[in-house]
Amino acid sequence: MRLATWNVNSIRSRVDRAIAFLDRHDIDVLALQETKCRDDQFPFEAFEAAGYEVAHFGLNQWNGVAIASRVGLDDVEIAFPDQPGFDKNAGDSLIASPVVEARAIGATCGDVRVWSLYVPNGRSLDDPHYEYKLDWLDTLRGKAQGWLADDPAAKIALVGDWNIAPTDDDVWNPALFVGKTHVSAKERAAFESFIDAGFADVMRPFAPGPGVYTYWDYTQLRFPRKEGMRIDYILASPALAKLTVDASVDRDERKGKGASDHAPVIAEFAGQPTIGA
Repeated sequence: MRLATWNVNSIRSRVDRAIAFLDRHDIDVLALQETKCRDDQFPFEAFEAAGYEVAHFGLNQWNGVAIASRVGLDDVEIAFPDQPGFDKNAGDSLIASPVVEARAIGATCGDVRVWSLYVPNGRSLDDPHYEYKLDWLDTLRGKAQGWLADDPAAKIALVGDWNIAPTDDDVWNPALFVGKTHVSAKERAAFESFIDAGFADVMRPFAPGPGVYTYWDYTQLRFPRKEGMRIDYILASPALAKLTVDASVDRDERKGKGASDHAPVIAEFAGQPTIGA
């Protein structure tokens, strides 16, 4: 199975790029983030014409997640259980009855349970959105740990835009981010908790060291100056991680007019997908 994740930063603006990417890399399953559209606005027809089923969760012009698969799309789940919410209309505070944003969607593709995730940004260390981010990650980690406890042999992929650079190697200049989100000790600990729970960052063995990035801001010529961050990941359960045969970033997708500010991450797993398993 060839699995990819991509923060596409508006699927309606980049649907042609997405379809071409699927064909060029022979992708079986593509997880998308920041689709930035409602369900009725998603370009399902283009994906269906290319041979993919799509599950999408979008509420408005913000956030939005999707999974496109040509190896089956079963047991679709909108948001993970107990997913925290954020009330942007109530003083930017966490609320007891969550307003769940379009940040997570799960589906079984072949014999792999795939979750497309758009982790909250956090904004700043003193913003309520930061605590929301930590709560969101902690809840997801608890659920993921439970899934593995229930079935240690489960093939699970937690993929998407994590909005965290787990180590200093994952950002071009760590000194510039002191006191900011994405690199804080609490965020890094939250990411590490998934590794401690048994999930593996499948790309790291294939791209060790600094300079391997997945995101470059549109401003200040960040991309041509190679000033990026690695914040997009494929985390695989033990049973899936051991099947990894390759992983990479398609940096070329950040090039050219109309590119997203993120590049896709691709992983290849040994074996043929078993549809409906």
